[in-house]
Formats: sequence, structure tokens, C-alpha cells
Amino acid sequence: MVPKEPENVGAPAEEDEEGLWLDRLTPKQIVAELDKYIVGQADAKKAVAISLRNRWRRQQVEDELRDEILPNNLILIGPTGVGKTEIARRLARLAGAPFIKVEASKFTEVGYVGRDVESMVRDLVETAVSMVRAEREDDVQDEAQSRVEERLLDLLLPDSAEGDGELPPVVTPTGGVFVAGPGGVEPRAGAGPDDVVSLAERRSRTREKLRKLLKDGHLEDRTVEIEIQHAPSIDGMMVPVGGMEGMDFNFTEMLQDMLPKRTKRREVSIAEARRILLQEELDRLVDMDEVVNEALDRAEEMGIIFLDEIDKVAGAKSQVGPDVSREGVQRDLLPIVEGSNVQTKYGFVRTDHMLFIAAGAFHVAKPSDLIPELQGRFPIRVELESLGAEEFVRILQEPRNALVRQYQALVETEGATVRFTEDGIREIARIAADLNDRMENIGARRLQTVLTTLLEELLYELPDPGRTEPVVVTREFVAGRLSEISQDEDLSRYIL
Repeated sequence: MVPKEPENVGAPAEEDEEGLWLDRLTPKQIVAELDKYIVGQADAKKAVAISLRNRWRRQQVEDELRDEILPNNLILIGPTGVGKTEIARRLARLAGAPFIKVEASKFTEVGYVGRDVESMVRDLVETAVSMVRAEREDDVQDEAQSRVEERLLDLLLPDSAEGDGELPPVVTPTGGVFVAGPGGVEPRAGAGPDDVVSLAERRSRTREKLRKLLKDGHLEDRTVEIEIQHAPSIDGMMVPVGGMEGMDFNFTEMLQDMLPKRTKRREVSIAEARRILLQEELDRLVDMDEVVNEALDRAEEMGIIFLDEIDKVAGAKSQVGPDVSREGVQRDLLPIVEGSNVQTKYGFVRTDHMLFIAAGAFHVAKPSDLIPELQGRFPIRVELESLGAEEFVRILQEPRNALVRQYQALVETEGATVRFTEDGIREIARIAADLNDRMENIGARRLQTVLTTLLEELLYELPDPGRTEPVVVTREFVAGRLSEISQDEDLSRYIL
């Protein structure tokens, strides 16, 4: 996540023991980590840092009071492209927490066609299960690889009980030819008395030679026959009824468990067999019951749900048209944010201590247009600042994943070099800010459009063996490529 950490800052979740690093991330250090990727928005960073730290503080409180401490849910207010989603996403990565982003406008009131609000909790649990499973698979990866290697060697050199015929010869990188059969490896010619060894020794020697060839990647195209097990698909048999989305998952899995699993023998390359066998071994080594228990606990205690476009379900009550279920969606959201038990395919999940971060532009509606009960569940409101030319200059240069660095890395893959001068970067920022003022304000996302258009010809011409000099993006270069387009109202609407 973060390649280089400041002194005394805890390691990212995937590099440290779960739960032991968060106590070393103070709110100031959390903000410092967010500063590496997000420019400005100090108030929003401070608010989310406090919310994250409060999760650790809650864990230190005595049991009797711990359950009473509720998370500090937030509403981030600001136009598109100012960093609302990125702040929440980076916070989740920093915390090693399950995170999902959902759009509130996609939900409908129970009884209407569309997704019900409980689906976001089920999605969060699925994310947590995938996260924990990936961690467990990383822990047993070496053992699984070792088992796969042994199984591949068994396929290349089967026991005599499995077949008496010779296997096709294996050609070594130096040109030697070995024939693997039930008795081991026999030299094609020139075998002397000293080469006569016991069957077990010959077999062991052959296995080690094959192991070396396998590790060196010289047998990847060799084909072997393996047995693959797969469950019959019943996806087309279950059609969710309106208002019943998510209620068929247990029945579907039950049917899959009841139907007999089919096995099929396939002839595949060693490379493909390694992939299939590795997944089989990981499935055997990872205890899914432990994974599910850990995932449910992590979703309940650390889960972060980002509710985007919350302003789209706010507003004056309407009895007709698309607004008819707005208040209904809010009332359906209320028990989830308030704390309730939601049924998932893995069991019931409590939402009491999940962190909800809502976000919206609130151009038309205001946070006060939300129903009072829902307003009360989002006690912290932070307004994010609109971005101008000065912020764009910083965005292009300062973050570790800055757009300028991304394009330089892309161009370098073709053996070319592109450099940006200070005045060139300022001209890009000025044009992006000007376009946002004259047209729809899409914030920092405008920079991606401007840079793509600016470097379009270069990216098209590469690779170019005749290009030896680096491309220098100066103010004149930017003006020459973009000034005509940016000044033409019609052209800029379609291109920029």
C-alpha cells in the first residue's frame, strides 16, 4: 500500500499482524498517509482520521460500555471530482478494512423493482470473505505450491501400478533424452554396468531430474491428463422475484450441494494443470469455516460502506414519478445505519458498528432535506472545497500516483521519455480549471481528459525507433496542442 512509511507509523494491514498496527496510527499520522495520495481537503481528512482512530479506541474500552459506543458516521458534501470517494477508499486500504461503494440512487423502496438496501451489507460481507480468504491463501501458498509440484511429478512419472507403458520422452535443455517408465529412467544407449542401480534409486533420480526441469520451466508445454471436478450450474433455474432479491442464495447453494459433482478427465498443459491443481490445494488447505467467522467479525467491527449520491434520495416529498420512493429508500436505510441484523448466505450480520460514509454534491437538495431520523445517524458533516488551478498543479505533481508520473511510466514502456516543465504543468492546470468554469465542473477528473488529449499523438506514434530525444511538455507545447480546442466552445464540449 505505502512503499515508504514515516517514522513510527504502523505498517499496512497486509504487512502486519491484524489489529496490532492500528494502535500506532494516530489521527495525525492517518492524515499524513492520506496526504500522500490526496491533495487538500484537510477538514475531510481530519474527520475520517478521527472516525478510524475511534474504532481502535472503542476496542480498548471495557466490555460493558464498548457495545454502546457507536461509530462516527459522516456526510461528505462537495461536487464531483474533489476526492470524496478517494478519501474513503484510501482510508479503507489503510485500515485493511472491508470496503464497498454503493450509489444510494440505485436503491428502491421495498416493493419496487430494483436493489433493496440490505444488498449492500451482503456485498460487504462478500468483500470481507474474499479479503480474508486471500490472506489465508497467501499464508499457505508455499505449502500449496509444494503439493502441486509433487502432484505434477506424479503425473509425469506415474507408479507402475497405474500403467506399464512408457511415457513420452523428456528432452532436457542440454539435449539429453530421458524416458520415464514404470522402472524409472533408462538411458537410450551407452548404459554401462555402473548405471545399473536399484529400481527405487533410479526412480528417485528420475523424479529429481524431472523436478529440476519442472522448476526451470522446461516442461510447461508438456501435456498431462488430470481429473477435474465441477458442480453442475443451476444459475438459470433461479430467477429472483421483485422485492425478493438476495433471498434465493441459500436455496441455490443447497441445490448445488445436493446435486452430484461430476468429474471429467482433461488433457491440459503443465502450465494449465499447475493453475487448476493450485486452486484445489488452496481449497483443501484453507478452512472456510474459519475464513467466514473472521470475515463476519471483520465486516461487523471494521466494515466501511460508502453511500454515494445520498443527495439523490433527499428532497421534497413527491407522490408521483421517479421521486415516489425517495423517502421510502431513506426509511429503509435507517435501520441499517441505526443497527440491525441482516441475513446473508453466511449467517446474520450486525450493522451496529459498521462505519457509513455518505457523500453527495447537494446542489439542489440540502442535508437538512433528509428525514430527521437519518440526519441524526450521520452526526458529522464535512464540506469539501472545490478545486482550482493551484490545486490542479499540486494534484499533477505531489501524490505518489500523480497523473504526470502515470503517463511518464506508460511512455517509458515504449522506450521513450516525456518530461513536464513547471510552466507546462501550470498551463495544463489552467486549461482544466478554465474548462470546469465554462462547462460542467467535474473536478480533478478533467485533468485526465486534458492529459489524454494532449499526449494523444505521442501515444499513437509510439513505439517509434527513430525517436531518441525526450518529449518536453512546455507551456508552448500545451498551448499549441490544446488552446484552439479549449477556446472553441463546441469542440471543447465534445473533446475535453
